[in-house]
Amino acid sequence: MRISDIERCEVRPGRLVEFTLSPATVAAAAALPEDARPPAYIQESHIRTARSVSDDGLTVPTWIGAAFDLPGQVDLDVLQGALHAWTLRHETLRSGFRWTGPGGDELRRFTLDADAVSLHRTELGEFADPAALVRCLRERFDAGANALGWPNFVYAAVLRPGSTSVYTAFDHSNVDAYSLQRIPAEINELYAAGRAGRVAECAPPGSYVDFCELERADADRIDGTHPIVSRWREFIRRGDGRLPAFPLDLGLDPDAGLPTQRLAREMLVDADTAAAFEAYCRPYGGSLVGVLAATSLIVQEIAGASVYRTVVPFHTRTKSRWSDSVGWYVGGAPIEVPLTPGLDFPGALAAVRNELRANRPLARLPLARVLRLLGTDFRPTSPDLYSIVSFIDTRDLPGSEQWTDWNAYALLRVSYGDQVCAWVNRLHEGLWFASRHPDTEIAGKNMRLYAERLRDIVISAAHQP
Repeated sequence: MRISDIERCEVRPGRLVEFTLSPATVAAAAALPEDARPPAYIQESHIRTARSVSDDGLTVPTWIGAAFDLPGQVDLDVLQGALHAWTLRHETLRSGFRWTGPGGDELRRFTLDADAVSLHRTELGEFADPAALVRCLRERFDAGANALGWPNFVYAAVLRPGSTSVYTAFDHSNVDAYSLQRIPAEINELYAAGRAGRVAECAPPGSYVDFCELERADADRIDGTHPIVSRWREFIRRGDGRLPAFPLDLGLDPDAGLPTQRLAREMLVDADTAAAFEAYCRPYGGSLVGVLAATSLIVQEIAGASVYRTVVPFHTRTKSRWSDSVGWYVGGAPIEVPLTPGLDFPGALAAVRNELRANRPLARLPLARVLRLLGTDFRPTSPDLYSIVSFIDTRDLPGSEQWTDWNAYALLRVSYGDQVCAWVNRLHEGLWFASRHPDTEIAGKNMRLYAERLRDIVISAAHQP
């Protein structure tokens, strides 16, 4: 899907209705005993980071979500039933965490049974002004999809005579990019099935809560002598004891606190150019390798860097049972690309390919576990521990060919942060680019230059034999 903030996802006037977990469901959750299945390391790191930043006096909304349209005049009861059915499909949405133990520093899970979950519908009124509607949605999502609260997700619908827009927002601990991009097709199917009185064609997904237990058990069997931990240790040591920031000047003032951020987003190239770029990069591993190789050349050109050091995100859905599951299935692999004088694009492609081949297995061990084994005290002061450049080919995801008709977007809440997150998504229409970066004049200039040079390299490669 196209990545956007809620301000630029084509919000249109209408009657706003909100769906949240009911008071009875929340009360039932408060009385639940502990679920022995632990949080994933990435969930615990995220929640601890949110608490640390909050303790520093800053509220930093970090929810993500999806927006899409349903055709025609919506039946609100059927829509509520579809949202309820979708919630029950994904166990992580009826599972949350409490702080317990001495000093209130241990994170423990609780999980509701499916029959204890119900949704509450609230009418929030007619909105004729899109800007006022955007402000209301943002405020409701900031309050209801917070990392430090539970429930931590909200659904909303904007009703009009000819169409209805559905908005979903989740704390990141519940979802990743693949999860978001499966939402429009699943809810469309559940809604259509409800309208037609038939059984929805949705296979039961695996539980992310079960995955968390399995992944954590595997990670806890590894100690500080494991080769993966040793390789991370050396990577961090060569980065002066820090995880990598984006290697361009962002104009940050170290004494000014956490800066506000802004989102840049645009279609980078069309489908034909994206296909030709993919074909050129295929002998080296495809478009992911191409995007990282292009980034290497750009940071050499703009910043004069001698090495491009980054952590590359990879999904951890290693078994088919997790393919349709909603959760945060993401690990990171460190790479270091030497930027030698005279390096050209084929040379950068080969270097990135070699780094990914050697280091991708490192993504299977959660980074939070690695840092704990290293004894490294990264007290987080920002929602992002490091900067990323991500690539996802979305064309095989269910419903992707209909995203334009559905007006579908993946939503990001842009608030505060001193890192850069850049995403390149392969859509049927081409390559979509988005970046979240500090809102400084220098960062804005360098990220615009980065996007322009990325486009230039993609087009140049696409025109090669």
